[in-house]
Amino acid sequence: MLRSDLADLALFAVIAEERSFTLAARRLGLSQSALSHAMKNLERRLGLNLLARTSRSVAPTAAGVELLQGLMPALQQIESSLSHARKSRSKPSGRIRLIAPRTAVRMVLMPVLASFAAEFPEITVEVTTSNDRIDIVTEGYDAGIQIGEYVQRDMIALPVSEDLQLAVFGTPKYFRAHPEPKTPRELKDHACIGFRFQTGIYRWEFEKGKRAITIHPRGPLEMDDSELVVEAVLKGLGVGTALVRTVRPLLDNGKLVQVLEDWCPVFPGFYFYYPSRRNKSAALTALIKHLREHALS
Repeated sequence: MLRSDLADLALFAVIAEERSFTLAARRLGLSQSALSHAMKNLERRLGLNLLARTSRSVAPTAAGVELLQGLMPALQQIESSLSHARKSRSKPSGRIRLIAPRTAVRMVLMPVLASFAAEFPEITVEVTTSNDRIDIVTEGYDAGIQIGEYVQRDMIALPVSEDLQLAVFGTPKYFRAHPEPKTPRELKDHACIGFRFQTGIYRWEFEKGKRAITIHPRGPLEMDDSELVVEAVLKGLGVGTALVRTVRPLLDNGKLVQVLEDWCPVFPGFYFYYPSRRNKSAALTALIKHLREHALS
């Protein structure tokens, strides 16, 4: 069916309901001549006479009545669908697809999801966890959360955490058997638990003053989950890295020992990001507003 057929069929339904080109034109905000021209083109394309015209009235022909019987339910369904779409645009509802590292979900989303769900019960937040740099447009996500330096330049990005810092750590027992490293280069003498992305192992980057050192960790184990890295270190498998905030309780209670702290700089934290397009859903707009109000409070 041509796009013009659907538009002209909708005009035909209004004319048949009003039984007047004048009233239909007034209702539709069109001229009578435009309506008449549209109907003649429709009848020509269909090869049917749909309207019986006299000097005083307009009425559907038998063929027109038969067409209306099948047409009206379809037009009503279209109107219902459009009404629902407009409602969804104005009233936050529906599904938001997010992708974020597990650590970001725990730090950023979990603290605000209860209040967001209470305020917007008709919104479902669908979360996929991944540490990798994902093209959210290509993969069909509405938004993501990621370390600031990993966010694509063409995205709109909103800071949703304080600045972060990495910790390098091991257990007291491990460091009794292996002297604590005083510089990053001494890590070559240690079993380093690697953190893996799909694209490869995360490089350990250190800075002190104007000095910068990058270490490619080597050891008995590589993991794609920072919580499992911490667990492996606690089992005595070697030295690992994670965000200071995530291991602070273990550092404070002495189960882990932090080393090279003066070599681990502070860096910009997590950002909530989404494509720089105007047609955001009402649901995504609501989540962005909620994060602005609560994420850093």
